[in-house]
Amino acid sequence: MKFRAWLARLVAQEDLNFLLTNRIPRIAVTRAVGWLSGIEHPWVAALTLAVWQQFARLELDATEQRTFTSMRDCFTRGLRPGARPIDPDPDVLVSPCDAIVGACGRIANATVLQAKGFPYRLSDLLPDPALVESLRDGSYATLRITSSMYHRFHAPADCTIERVDYVSGDTWNVNPIALRRVERLFCRNERAVIRARLDDGTLLVIVPIAAILVASIRLHFVDVLLHLRYRGVNPIHCHARVRRGEELGWFEQGSTIIVFVPSGCSLVAAEGARLRVGDALFRRAVKTDCQDG
Repeated sequence: MKFRAWLARLVAQEDLNFLLTNRIPRIAVTRAVGWLSGIEHPWVAALTLAVWQQFARLELDATEQRTFTSMRDCFTRGLRPGARPIDPDPDVLVSPCDAIVGACGRIANATVLQAKGFPYRLSDLLPDPALVESLRDGSYATLRITSSMYHRFHAPADCTIERVDYVSGDTWNVNPIALRRVERLFCRNERAVIRARLDDGTLLVIVPIAAILVASIRLHFVDVLLHLRYRGVNPIHCHARVRRGEELGWFEQGSTIIVFVPSGCSLVAAEGARLRVGDALFRRAVKTDCQDG
């Protein structure tokens, strides 16, 4: 226990944390860890999970599974039925993932924050200028999924997914330390821009962003594996009808999801709040005012 506490204090030091997670060959390390995490052997699984738990206490309360064939098997674990009740209010858009709310609020002149004092333009994150214009006066919420959390993500509302733009990129760490030091970090990393419409025409944009050790995004509704070797921007057209709370895909470890909505939708959650899948995130005050023009 003393060793674990000492190790945690050591890694928590900002300069060392930043050095260990960013001043290394990030993509090469990510590919190596991805290979290691997929090895299905009881000794390898036990060793890698034991090492990981020196840095993060895994949250396994929501799953019935207690033994895992590999580190990846643990990090992509599913939920037991009923573990994440969905907010019953039909005018609420719910959190797609277990997360801590980071920067959030109104989109000011097509610009948002990754952290205090670190703005970025939507045009640097989203590859479609028309999509940027549709969100210009809307709202956003940055959802940070830590390495100990449940790593799958779900639909915030009943909607139809129309398109995915996959953008290949880097694998910077997306923890708070890096967000305070690296400008436009989210715009540099691998990501998928998921575009959907609610039944009343409201636009909904969900952007899963990969990070170091996490450069694999899996989506149930497309038949393409999204990873660093799949270069892009790549538009993937689809027509997938999903229900509120339905699983959309997963990361292979913790990362970030940013949710964007147009004007007329108000943010319910506050920065720093800890959310679970199904908790209220946005509210559509008046349905007709929340429609994208």
